[in-house]
Amino acid sequence: MPVRVPGALQWKIQIMLQDIREKFTGWGALAILGTIGVTFIFVGGASVSLSGNNYAAKVDGVDIGIGRFESMYRGQLQNNPQWATLPEDFRLQLRSNILEQLIQQRVIDNYVIEAGYQISDRQLTDLVHKIPDFQVDGEFNDDKYIQVLTLNDMTKSQFEESQRMTMRRAQLQSAIRGSSLVAPSAYRTFLNLTFEKRVVKTVLISAEAVAEDVNVSEEMITAYYDDNPALYQLPETADVEYVEILRSEVVADVSVSEERLLEYYDDNKDRYQQDEQRQARHILILFDNDEAGAEIVANEMLTRVRAGESFAGLAEKYSKDGGTAAQGGDMGPLTRTQLPGELGGIIFSMAEGDIEGPLKSDFGFHIVRLDKILESGPLPFEQVRASLLTELQEQEAAGMFLALERKLSDALFDGSEIRAIAEAVGAEVQTIAAYGRGGGEPFAVNQKAVDAIFDATVLSGAQLSEVIELDANRTAVFAVTQHNLAMRRSFETVRDEIAQTLSNNQSEDLMAGRAQQMLDAVAAGEEFAAAAAVIGAEAPVTSIMARNAEDADQFLAVAIFTALKPTADNPTTGSTRNGTGGYTVYSIKSVLPGRPEAIPLAERDAGKLQLVDRHGISDFSAFVLALRANAEVIINKDALAAQDRLQ
Repeated sequence: MPVRVPGALQWKIQIMLQDIREKFTGWGALAILGTIGVTFIFVGGASVSLSGNNYAAKVDGVDIGIGRFESMYRGQLQNNPQWATLPEDFRLQLRSNILEQLIQQRVIDNYVIEAGYQISDRQLTDLVHKIPDFQVDGEFNDDKYIQVLTLNDMTKSQFEESQRMTMRRAQLQSAIRGSSLVAPSAYRTFLNLTFEKRVVKTVLISAEAVAEDVNVSEEMITAYYDDNPALYQLPETADVEYVEILRSEVVADVSVSEERLLEYYDDNKDRYQQDEQRQARHILILFDNDEAGAEIVANEMLTRVRAGESFAGLAEKYSKDGGTAAQGGDMGPLTRTQLPGELGGIIFSMAEGDIEGPLKSDFGFHIVRLDKILESGPLPFEQVRASLLTELQEQEAAGMFLALERKLSDALFDGSEIRAIAEAVGAEVQTIAAYGRGGGEPFAVNQKAVDAIFDATVLSGAQLSEVIELDANRTAVFAVTQHNLAMRRSFETVRDEIAQTLSNNQSEDLMAGRAQQMLDAVAAGEEFAAAAAVIGAEAPVTSIMARNAEDADQFLAVAIFTALKPTADNPTTGSTRNGTGGYTVYSIKSVLPGRPEAIPLAERDAGKLQLVDRHGISDFSAFVLALRANAEVIINKDALAAQDRLQ
């Protein structure tokens, strides 16, 4: 059966699931979900080769565009420049994984649309206003909002629709994860393991302990350099001069008069319609297994309100709606669709200032006051002024930017000196030192920039590049002032690095050897302390290690808690690299299971939430895989294999 969540941030969910929502489906969850919205499982699927199509894949008839696919691929290369130089098979696997992410995202999106998941304007506004990038001095700023979107080549409608879809995905994930159940026996086993402790003896072998035995000669350093010709290479690079024009700078120079804004507003009022909204406050008294008692308290609240006491003060003190009590019960402006059911019907039948109650719902009794009616119709000019200004600036800038690109092209046609070209478009000549084929700042792994700079004629200095449109908002012309061929660093410049490498390798081998020598002594029957003396180590330290100890050496903790449990007559011994650069030899004497009754209640509750969430993630992953398996997916193999397309 489809899992559905009622639309809007309803007070029911605020009351019953507030803590869980804050942990798993609040702003942190939305940030983690990002543009994809879920943690994806890479799975295979039937594919059909289709040449000449402008989509990367189709999911139940809905296209995943090549442009979007390539954009995500380029983004991965920009974030991980080293990947661009890896073998083709690796990059093809990366492309396959990215496309699978998009396919799984699409099956989720198709599902939430079909199932009728809704995000209200109020929810969306709340999310946008809480994004730090859109704030000035901690407060949402519409001008900053428009500026950031413009710099990222996005309109408000594009961004807000993407966020609305992300929140729909979060609704679905929350519903599935929130419905996960854990059996008591599984919970007890989880607590036993999570709070388990192990009694351990440890011996530390440090780099200082073997330092006297490390011996690196000049002959060894020279031999290492000669035997490893592929190491210590300087990559091929180019020193570059360039001229660029930016759409954002053009937009910033566009001025629009107030008269033009008002005229544009009058011409576009129909685009800025809002539904009638009601702003109400409520006091919620929960049943708490005593419906009659709750009704008595609700009637008392109604009497006190009508006697003149502050509604907001009573709501803040007595209301059990954790989402609105701190605001004096204010539920904020809401449309009729955001207030479903009987409560919404009553609020939308009230006049301003009316007080109603007690109104019974599934969870308790409400006392409601209607504060304001916001009529339907066009939004006020001041509320949309910033958006109108941005639209007009972008409209004007589009033509100006195109004209500037043509001017740049004409200047390049008429001359071959980059400073004259810069002067023609009112720009400055900028420089980059040692730009490599793997990319780098300020263009990251923009393949168009790499191809232009490393074009044979440009690289030789014989001519400038063509006018290169790096993206929709950035155009440039490049000149190479010096081409630096790939070469090996001289022995003199890397001698000390090699000496350190050889020293580290010897130290590592010596520490590992001593650890093994001690383990061999234990296996031969020596006591653990005597075996430590064999290698000249200090006496063992006995401690009780907790599985979830935050201050423990994580390398050692992983080794200890993944090792086999000891028996009464046979401790478990082993060795591991530790977090300080040395080795630790350990002997696990016994295991102390976690005792749930001895664990503080708060820790047990946190553990239960953690376990439920783990199960919920598994349930959600299985749900996504089921959607994927039942979807009709067609993959364009040509698009998948086109490694240099649109880069």
